[in-house]
Amino acid sequence: MTNPCTVFLELLGMLIGTGGWFCSLAATIMPQWLSLSTELLGVESYVQGLWEACVIQVVAGTECRPYDTILGLEPKLMLARVLMCVSDATCLLGLLLAIPAMSQINCCKSEEGRRTKRGLKITAGVFLCIAGLFVLFPISYIAHNIVIKYFDESIPHVVPRSEFGDALFIGWAAGLLDIVAAMLLFASCSDSRDSEPHLMYHRQRQEIRTIDGSRKRTEYV
Repeated sequence: MTNPCTVFLELLGMLIGTGGWFCSLAATIMPQWLSLSTELLGVESYVQGLWEACVIQVVAGTECRPYDTILGLEPKLMLARVLMCVSDATCLLGLLLAIPAMSQINCCKSEEGRRTKRGLKITAGVFLCIAGLFVLFPISYIAHNIVIKYFDESIPHVVPRSEFGDALFIGWAAGLLDIVAAMLLFASCSDSRDSEPHLMYHRQRQEIRTIDGSRKRTEYV
């Protein structure tokens, strides 16, 4: 019989992991990684993402332009591109591995099948944890550079400074959701292991004597 706690942990882990994958995908696509606004032109601001840069004007609206070349891209943005794409693929692979390992799937009911499901859930949790770390690293690295440049006293105050964009906050949320989902899958594995039925065999020795007591037979039950 399926443990309700295991089912709850699996469903909650899948739900949170799916939300983390959508947040990670949104952060990868969004251009709002770095936000730049000037005091001289209050009606105009700039945003920079992994794939394009945009100019936001109050009157004309938003105009985006993709980067012309990959070789001229900043190293931090190139690193963020690679890690975010790897994170999206790894998170999706982890979610796909977790689907057949769920207790609601009516397959692999044998002892070997339960071990296979447990192995798939552990593998899915590892993939989700790796995906979360791959999201948090570029997000935190770019945020660190923004803070360093923002408080750099060698830069004149009239020079505009970049600030955090919305994509950074969504990326932080995605990384935390992926790690939480991985922990829930790990917890469901330990719970399912403890709740597996264990068959205990008791050996009972019985002696049957004949009427005259000269012969006896031993049976094991």
